[in-house]
Amino acid sequence: MSLLDDLFRAASAAREKAYAPYSRFSVGAAVATPDGRIFAGCNVENASYPVGSCAEAGAIVAMVAAGGRRIAAALVVGEGAALVTPCGACRQRLREFAREDTPVHVCGPEGLRRSFTLGELLPVSFGPDNLTNDG
Repeated sequence: MSLLDDLFRAASAAREKAYAPYSRFSVGAAVATPDGRIFAGCNVENASYPVGSCAEAGAIVAMVAAGGRRIAAALVVGEGAALVTPCGACRQRLREFAREDTPVHVCGPEGLRRSFTLGELLPVSFGPDNLTNDG
């Protein structure tokens, strides 16, 4: 099995657990750390719409809670004919822990549809390297 296969399996399993009673649009995501650990998340909707959370955010929170601080690859699984890429906020969330050359794979339930780099999805991005701690 490849890393892509492992990410797809984890994101697909998470997608099955999504809580999407309003949109009925279930999304799963998975991130891999450089040491090969994989963390998954799903979207969780809320009656107060802005309070819901994205699948990518859930995967990142799981990674950070386990001590991870770097994303080596990410994958998103969504349904429908259109590509389900990370939303703008999730692209920025990924950027906090990933480099611009980090692969972001976009899948449908049947498998891989397209791969991007984070830099393609979030060009000229603002990340941790833009900030300094010297006052």
